[in-house]
Parts: sequence; structure tokens; C-alpha cells
Amino acid sequence: MNAPHIVGVRHHSPACARLVAERIRALRPAHVLIEGPADFNARLEELYLPHRLPVAIYSYLSAGETHHGSWSPFAEHSPEWQALQAGREVGADVRFIDLPAWHDAFSRMENRYADVADTQHEERAAAYERALTEQLSVQGRDALWDHLFEDGCDSAELAQRLSTYFEHLRGEDPGSLGNQARETMMARWIAWAMAQPAVQAGAPVLVVCGGYHAPALARLWPGLPALLPETPEPEVEDTPDARDQDPVVRYGSYLVPYTFKRLDAFAGYASGMPSPAYYQWMWELGPEGAAHRALQQVMQRLRDKKLPASTADLMAVHLRAQGLARLRGHEKPLRSDWLDALAGALVKEALDAPLPWTYRGPMRPGTAPVLVQAMDVLAGDIAGQLADGTPQPPLVKAVRDELAAHGLELRGQRKLDLLDAADRARSRVLHRLALLRLPGVVRSQGPKLAMSGERTEVWTLGQPFEQQAALIEAGAWGANLHDAARARLEDELRHAKGRIGPLAEGLNQAAWAGLPALSGALLRELQQAMAQEPRFEAMGPALAVMHTLLRHGQLLGMADAPVLRVAIEAGFDRALWLLEPPAAIAPSDIDAHLQGHLALRRIVADVLADREDAAQAEPLEVEPARALAVWQRKAADAGAAPLSRGAALGATLSLAHRVPQAPQAGVADAMQLLHAMPAPVLGDALTGLLALARETLSSEPAFAAGMDRTVQALDNADFVRAMPSLRAAFAWLPPQERGRLADQVLALHDATHLSGRALTARHEGEAAPEALAAARAAEDAAIARLAGWGLNLPSLETEEQP
Repeated sequence: MNAPHIVGVRHHSPACARLVAERIRALRPAHVLIEGPADFNARLEELYLPHRLPVAIYSYLSAGETHHGSWSPFAEHSPEWQALQAGREVGADVRFIDLPAWHDAFSRMENRYADVADTQHEERAAAYERALTEQLSVQGRDALWDHLFEDGCDSAELAQRLSTYFEHLRGEDPGSLGNQARETMMARWIAWAMAQPAVQAGAPVLVVCGGYHAPALARLWPGLPALLPETPEPEVEDTPDARDQDPVVRYGSYLVPYTFKRLDAFAGYASGMPSPAYYQWMWELGPEGAAHRALQQVMQRLRDKKLPASTADLMAVHLRAQGLARLRGHEKPLRSDWLDALAGALVKEALDAPLPWTYRGPMRPGTAPVLVQAMDVLAGDIAGQLADGTPQPPLVKAVRDELAAHGLELRGQRKLDLLDAADRARSRVLHRLALLRLPGVVRSQGPKLAMSGERTEVWTLGQPFEQQAALIEAGAWGANLHDAARARLEDELRHAKGRIGPLAEGLNQAAWAGLPALSGALLRELQQAMAQEPRFEAMGPALAVMHTLLRHGQLLGMADAPVLRVAIEAGFDRALWLLEPPAAIAPSDIDAHLQGHLALRRIVADVLADREDAAQAEPLEVEPARALAVWQRKAADAGAAPLSRGAALGATLSLAHRVPQAPQAGVADAMQLLHAMPAPVLGDALTGLLALARETLSSEPAFAAGMDRTVQALDNADFVRAMPSLRAAFAWLPPQERGRLADQVLALHDATHLSGRALTARHEGEAAPEALAAARAAEDAAIARLAGWGLNLPSLETEEQP
């Protein structure tokens, strides 16, 4: 029985690409089977359009809570790309044979052409590579690969080396469940091809796959049926969304322009090869031409960056590279030889990080600037471009049409007046694009909160080369801008489970983008997230934002939005539970704690007003009586933080006139609370009172009189301890109310002939009251100590002046 020619490759390897192209042209197979997404087979013609490489097949699945995207990138020096071209050249039936990239087998992979990609099975392969590097005295897996395969050996020897290498790399390891599923699919395609009449008559079958899969495919295919494999359809698990409506399932594949920067292993892509520009030069120019191009561009970059790069340095790099190549048994210097030579000749100081080509992943902090620039040059700045007429998802045209309809061009700066209807509509469009993370759409100026009252925002707009790819990839979220932005926002809100801050920020973004409606399942998740928040201080700002949008968000389309009602009702109940127990308040949490009390008070006041007004819509389903009971218990709890006790009493004071049947609180209760406070925390309790009930207290003469008596009763030491928190408390009063309070204090001391500014203004050259009190306390302490030694001195107040 004929056997298929299975060529195991390392993705984006020039040597493997040459081997694949040579094998196909020599064998002229009837079928060329390539590791790639089988669901794209009906559209293979799109890959033969005159694109500028690199490009990638972007495959996605979006349904309910499931969203996954994966790329299958191609450069000219990719073996898969050469297989596509050479296969068509010889008239072969060319097919992709792998599972679609949205399949569960790729759930933890962003790129199909990663190496092993399964952490639980990587260690065996890594151990084999480590043993080889030690045996061959080579540092790093990339240097090992160059040493073994990119040295220009002939195709027969290269094929033998690859086969031996991958057999030992995989061994008998069955692989992960994901790899097993993929390999079963690819092996079924091989079994089908081997049963075709032309192959039975002697025509060969050639398979191009990642070398890790090659040994498994050779073992699997003979035992599988020869039927044409069916490309699987997505299987979406039943979710709570199904109780509300049929879930929308979006999946498919589109070509997107790619870049060498995204392809580079040092940018985080787990590809077969790093430094894609260098290997592209190797493909085009050979090892010597690639080295010449690399050195020329590296030296030019270093000179442009004002880094050391003299002619003598260049000569030193050449000499070192030649010496290293001879030492390592290379006929010509390879990539690692040139890089080691660059480091040895140009880096003069001690290294704070390993040489970046000796490990995979992003470069580590402390890497020498010379090496950072060299690696960036070898990565390249080439960006792909799709040919005209390449099919694109509906979102691309929808976005262009919407931009044109609103007179928006993605160019320059655009200033928008948020109170103008046309500009508000433009703002919604741009915020939706920002939700989709579209490069070139940046809000450079504007209010943070959607209901802040500010009226101007500024956008910086452009069309960077990443924008087209990002817009195509965003098509996975929906067919038009509204649906795509909403789906992306819902996905972000799901990932905010248990974190009220991101949840509130997401709803604020929904207001800016005009997206008041969210799925029923997400509403339940938001309700649960609010109910699980562990900190009262996190609830305050969130409730304040959401309640403001609910009551006053008509202009944004958010007024009475169901998502806000659900979140506020759940948050109100949770906040009261969190407020009940005694707890200390960190200084950094003071403002957030007060915001929590204020948000609860506004909600209670609005609900009470809605119940009185029969014309109002259905009020929020919250219990004002429960909030009042919690505040009353908090105010009376001697173990609670003074700030919280003051805020609780202030809330009941400010709502007393709205709830006649509730126990009434007044200024006397406030003064009783303050008299019970130690001097250092007197101002904390007053801060809570003024934050929640300043309108009530500042207009009451009894409050001014009570505070005057309280302050006069303090001795010098207590006054010094109380002054910082008292000053912070009175900062809650606006200037006009502060002046009114000052007038009341002057009247108490028969000083109405003075202006209120005599108490509120800071006089230049005069010490502050707390400074005078501190000086007086220090003086009294000194006199007391002298008296203890029998030296009785008169106080400065009674000392006779000469």
C-alpha cells in the first residue's frame, strides 16, 4: 500500500518552506493536504488573490457567553503558504485538513501555528530540546533550530534531520485532548485522500503539518474510514440566555492583514520562528544576503537612535561572527552567530537581563538598548495588505456607512458639543468604535462620567495600518456597529463578576455609547455581581453613577434603563448589609464611604418622591424604611466609626421631613453625638453630619450655638488634636453656607459689626488658629516642667510688661 508523504515542519521556517515547495514540484502529488482550517476550503480562491503578505485567516465563534478568536497567519517563508502556491502550480487538489479554529480544541490557543501549545504536554518536548542544546553546546531552542536545519543543507539531508527530530520530540506522547481531536480530523482527511482513484493508481499524497503532529498522523490514518470528513458545526452550550430568546451564534473565517510585529515570537506570539524580517531576507537573499541586510539596517537604526555604532564596531561584529561560526561548526554565520557578535561588540556594560534571543516571549526589563533595537529591526515593520475585492464581514461596510452618514472622517482631531444633537450622535458612534478597541479612535479630552454636566469632548482620529485588521476581527461581535459594540460591552461586563468598579465603568461606557439594553442573562449576572460585592466603599461610587444615569439619563437614552434598575436594586440591598456591622474606615476610603451614604440617601429620597407622585413611573423596588432603620442603628452604635455614625445620623436628619411616621431626629441629636466624641475624632463625626445634612444643619442657629460651645469647651491640647478633622469637616460647606455660619458665630459673641470674612478668610502673616493653640500647649508644658523643678514662672498672659 502506498504511504502518504507527511512533511513535518516548523511554522514560518524558510528551510521547511523550501523543502515543501521542492517536494511538491518533484512529486507532483494528486492531493496536497495542509494543516489549516477546513471550513475555509470552499473559499481557498481568496488566498490566491494578489495580497501583500503577511496575511492571516481569522476564525471566530461568538455565542452568548462564548467568544473565541484564532489566527492562522501566513508569510512568504511559511511552509503552508508555499504548499498552497506549489500545489496549485502542479494542479493538485489542495485542501486544509485541520479543525476550524473556533473549535474547542483551540480554546486556549490564539494562533493555530503555535509550537506544541499544550502546557501539560510541553515538558517532554522541552526536555528533549534541553538535552540537545546541552549536547551540542547551543543556547536556546531557536539557536538549536538554526544549528540543525537552517544551515543550508540539501533537501534529502534536511528531510532526514526533520523526521528524526520530530520523532524524538513527540515520542509516544498521545498529546492533549485538543491535539488528539485535531490529529484525528487531519488523519481522516489523509485516509480519504489515500482512497481516491488517482492515488490508488499510483499518484502520491503530500501532507504538510506541524512537526509535532507528523508522527501521530502517520500512525493514525490507516485505521480510519475513507469517507470525506465533514467539517463540524459549532456546538453551543445551553445558557440562561436561552430562557429569554434564541442565542445568536456567529462564527466564520475572514482574511485579515497581518504584520511581522504580530508574527514575531518576541512580541508574544508562540510561532515557530522569531525575527520574521530576518527569515524573510533569508528566503529572498540566502544566509549571506540576510546577514548583510540585517547588519546594514541594525547599524542604521543605532545611528538614528544616537547609540554607539561606528565603522570599527561593524568590523568587530564581522570578525566575531566569523569566529563564532567556525567555533560552532557553521559553514556560514547563522542568526544566533550574528546576534551574539552584535552583543559582544556593541554592549560595553554588564547585562541586567539575559540575551533576548536565548528565551521566548517578550523582552525582559533591563535589556540593553542596543539589543532592543537590533531585535526590533529583525522583527521588521512590514504590514500585509488585502487585495481589492477580498470578502469582509458586514461590520466593515456598516461602519463606513455610519461614519459617512454622520459626517465623520477618521482623520485629525474632532471637537464635539455634547449638548448638540448631531454631535451627540457622532459621540455615540465614536464611543462604540472605542468599545471595539479600534486603533486610531482615541478620546483625548472629555468628561469621565456620562452625566458630569461638561459639554465638550475631543477625539483624535486616524487610520493606522492595524485598523483594517482590527475592524475585520471586530466583525465577530456583530453585523452592525450597535450590535457589535453591545456584544463587546456585554462580554466585558461578564468578566467584571464580583468587581463593582469595572461594572460601574462598563455601564458608564454604555451610557456614552447609547446602549441601554443588555441581555436578560447578563442582567441576572450583574444582579448577582452586585449582591456579592464585599466592600461598602466600592458600592458608593458605583451606585451614584448608576442612579444618576437612571434618573437623568434621558439625553443618553439611559433613563429608566432595565440594566440600571436591576443593578441599583441589588446594590441598594447589598450596601445596607455591608453598612450594618461596625468597621474601621481607612483614610483612603473616607470619600468612597461618604459617597455610599449619599447614594443610598438619594435613592431613598427619589423612591419616596415617586411614591407620592402617582404620575411617576414604577419606583425602584427598594425599602426606604429598612435604610432608615440601618442608619438609626449605625448612629447609635458606639463601636462604629465616628465618620459613619455622623453620616448615618445626617441621612436620617435630611430625610426626617419626608417620613413623618419615622422617629424624628434634630439638631439636639447631632449635638449629643458630637459631645460624645473624643477630640481627635470630633471632626470625623462632624464630616459625616455635614456631608449628609449640611442643608439642614448650616441653616439652624442651634447648630452654630452648639458647635461654638463644643469648641470653647476644648482645652488647648484637645483643640490641637481636634482642629485637623474639624477643618476637613467644614470644607464640606460651600463658601456661601460657610459665610452664613460665620455670621451666626459672630452674633453669638456680639461681634456683628465684623464681616463674616473675619472668621473665614486666612490672613497673611498671621498664624493659623491650630498653630497658636499648639504654641500655647507647648508653652504650658514647659512651664509645668519648670514648676516641677521648683521654678515658678508666670504665664505670658499675666507677666508684667516693663
